[in-house]
Amino acid sequence: MKNTIAERILDFLKDYPPFNLIQKDTLLEIAKKVEIHYFEKDQIIFSQNDTPHEHFYIVNEGVIRLYRFAEGKKHIVDICDEGDLFGLRPLIMKENYLMGAAANEESIIYAIPIHLFNDIILNFPKVSQFLIASFATNTRDPFSEKHKGKLFANIKAIKKVENSFIETQSAKYTKNPITCSANITIQEAAIIMTKNVINSIVIANNNIPIGIITDKDIRTKIGTGLFKITDTVETIMASPVVTFPENITVAEAQIARLKHKVSHLCITKDGTNTSELVGILSEHDLNLIQGNNPLLLIKEIKQAKDAETLKYIRSKAAELTKGYIEQEIPIYFVTKVISEINTAITKSAIELSIQEIGTKPPVNYSWFAVGSQGRKEQLLMTDQDNALVFENVTESEYENVKAYFLKLATKVTEKLNIVGFDYCPANIMASNPKWCLSIDEWKQQFKEWIKDPIPEKILLSIIFYDFELIYGNKELYNKMATSVLKYIKKNQIFLSFLGKVTLDNPPPLGFFKQFLVEQDGENKDNFDIKSRAIRPLVDAARIFSLYHGLQINNTIARYKKLMEVEPQNKDLFESCSNAFKILLTFRTSQGLANNDSGKFVDINSLSKADRLKLKSCFNPIKNVQEALKIRFKTTQIG
Repeated sequence: MKNTIAERILDFLKDYPPFNLIQKDTLLEIAKKVEIHYFEKDQIIFSQNDTPHEHFYIVNEGVIRLYRFAEGKKHIVDICDEGDLFGLRPLIMKENYLMGAAANEESIIYAIPIHLFNDIILNFPKVSQFLIASFATNTRDPFSEKHKGKLFANIKAIKKVENSFIETQSAKYTKNPITCSANITIQEAAIIMTKNVINSIVIANNNIPIGIITDKDIRTKIGTGLFKITDTVETIMASPVVTFPENITVAEAQIARLKHKVSHLCITKDGTNTSELVGILSEHDLNLIQGNNPLLLIKEIKQAKDAETLKYIRSKAAELTKGYIEQEIPIYFVTKVISEINTAITKSAIELSIQEIGTKPPVNYSWFAVGSQGRKEQLLMTDQDNALVFENVTESEYENVKAYFLKLATKVTEKLNIVGFDYCPANIMASNPKWCLSIDEWKQQFKEWIKDPIPEKILLSIIFYDFELIYGNKELYNKMATSVLKYIKKNQIFLSFLGKVTLDNPPPLGFFKQFLVEQDGENKDNFDIKSRAIRPLVDAARIFSLYHGLQINNTIARYKKLMEVEPQNKDLFESCSNAFKILLTFRTSQGLANNDSGKFVDINSLSKADRLKLKSCFNPIKNVQEALKIRFKTTQIG
């Protein structure tokens, strides 16, 4: 007999993470054990410091408020609406509730037994990954020293997300391959291959692969007269086929081709030749993948003779980024690879420009990137931000030397624009005389910014505190970096001004967990993920790093180092790092999907899972901004 209530619960759960990651039959078993609870307005579900229940909860209807008592006052911490989970962390961490929960209005919630969910975490790795990603961005960080080893400690099979990806690149194969039956003629098969522009056809019985013929078979067996074109395909097909499962890596595919001396591999549901055919992996497919190997791309960049070639290579790098994101490769690794490609492209643009000018640079110089490229976080084709420093020269030489470097910079920025890096709208480029300066001029510029920190100057200068050497004399670059840190050390009040300006960014969420979106303009009703979510984390990492005199530009690397120099705030900085990784991954995937910078997100187009993932990253932003206010006394700055 059908369990109607369980079916209704299942129908609800399947639309919300992490239940949408669980197969239907398993989810139905969970639904059968779910308890349905009704709460009137202001009725308590559990109180702060209570022993945890044997269930965690998901909101079916209504709104639940989470609150915490501190210093004798009740503070609302979060608002949970339809599809939101709560009360799970204490069950996993085996500690009392850190906050209370009460109905904000009449509400129905589903109570799910934790003992059932432990098995789910074990058998569905994506569920554990979702929970880790969600927990890692909350105030109570499960990867902190206090909680180290506790998260899913009763399930030995679970590993941290950062160690769960396959280190070798997954092979992309052709899906829905063309098949035929074993009793058709070779001529009929050749006509099908020609019509579909393919170089192989799989012989299948009820979509189970039993053989394969390729262009080579037709050349060597039919063209040579060994068989007739009217013979059936089974007379010349290679059988049994070599099969692999869907997650085959490039390395495995190459080894299989060499071992079995075949040009095509059949991809089946379970990797055997008795299960359903889902794809075909050819030598051509592998060559395309190898063509997107980062080492080969950099080699091609070095051999490029013009900007158009660099543009083509950079487009392949975009495909590489997309592949990494789809494979859930850690974003820190992705940024390192793509940054090296971007750096190689810039170097090539500089060398090509010097060749065009026809004379070598008159003195030593350094080309450096600022902003996101300076932080090695420019994964998408955003606008270019760069500058140039040249060594000090006599007054009589200055005009000619600067003219040379402005000419060089103009040619370089033109080439980068052709590649796809738009001109900076604010003209923060080395082709601008304001940002093509001698070492003494740059030192003086930074000194003025730090000594006279008015908001306009601070906003302009922020981008230059993330500068990275791309090409040229390393000594000049080091002199600049050293002088900046020295000036800041002498003028610590500057960090208070810097903090105040960066804290002026509006928060990502309103009180009732609504995304704060743009109110007008072409991006009306869209969420600015760069300004409201990513930038606050970047700004905080920068200010704390400048405070400690750290010559590190990358945001993730900054937070990692801050965990070392401020062990008392390790949990805070680790949660910020985790939130930044999730946000940067999200922005990159959005930008790749929409072929834009990924800055603005249409919240209404997102799934509930993606909205929850974004919201889970906002607590660290609030916490680190509170830490900035306290550390640098920004409220005292007029």
